Amino acid sequence: MWKRLLLTLEMIKFEHSVFALPFALTGALLALREGGIRRGEIAWKVAWIVVSMVAARSAAMAFNRLVDERIDARNPRTQRRHLPAGLLSRGFGWAFVAAASAVFLAAAAALNPLCLKLAPLALAIVFFYSFTKRFTSFSHLVLGFSLGIAPAAAWIAVRGDLDPRILWLTAAVTFWTAGFDVIYACQDYEFDKAEGLFSVPRVLGVAGALRAAKTLHFLMIGCLLALVYVLQLGPLALVGVAAIAALLIYEHSLVKATDLSKVNAAFFTMNGYVSVLFFVFWAADIFLHASRIR
Repeated sequence: MWKRLLLTLEMIKFEHSVFALPFALTGALLALREGGIRRGEIAWKVAWIVVSMVAARSAAMAFNRLVDERIDARNPRTQRRHLPAGLLSRGFGWAFVAAASAVFLAAAAALNPLCLKLAPLALAIVFFYSFTKRFTSFSHLVLGFSLGIAPAAAWIAVRGDLDPRILWLTAAVTFWTAGFDVIYACQDYEFDKAEGLFSVPRVLGVAGALRAAKTLHFLMIGCLLALVYVLQLGPLALVGVAAIAALLIYEHSLVKATDLSKVNAAFFTMNGYVSVLFFVFWAADIFLHASRIR
């Protein structure tokens, strides 16, 4: 059982929870900045937000691997994944999805009634993504939205309601995720054409897809600047946006239409830096103006 659990965590790239988690925590901190919660409540709120975020992502990733098993088995890049290679059974995979979903629902219930009411919808969204590559090239944006709802959900977890201003962060994460997913999908350009799967690279070609990814990341920066404005954040938040812009420029310099050998560095390493640096700068700015957290 322990070995299968470790293999499952490896299959879903558990360590990549770092991509969206800092944005969720930033959403929570921005909600705290607006006041309405006592300091003694902060630790347990943040703890349940982390549990719910990691559980939802784990359930979604395992679900994706199960739904895509046959496709992965035909793709030379993915045929060694755990399910196609026979390292894990589908039964254990479904049991993991059920267990992670149950943990997510329990965490939502511990946060507040609205979180629990919205939790099934959140699961439906993250599960729905796994089917989109079969019928729409906007699958990258659906994936982005699946991660983008995290900061808005964290805001709801803290405040018990939704402030439309936090949707700028939802949009930013949506465009950021869609952009790097388009870059990653360039590796499967030939396979997607052969299989009739939908993706931006298949529609625009690799060069066009890389230009689309740049546009999506430009939109991300615009959304972050809009959030700085509407929430009246300070200079450290702006420095954080500038740092993210610099990292994204470097990320795009690593990948060219004629050379995709550094896609993994652009996808995994640089995006990890983006999310962590974003949290560091914005958290610092928020705590410098934390007088409304009682």
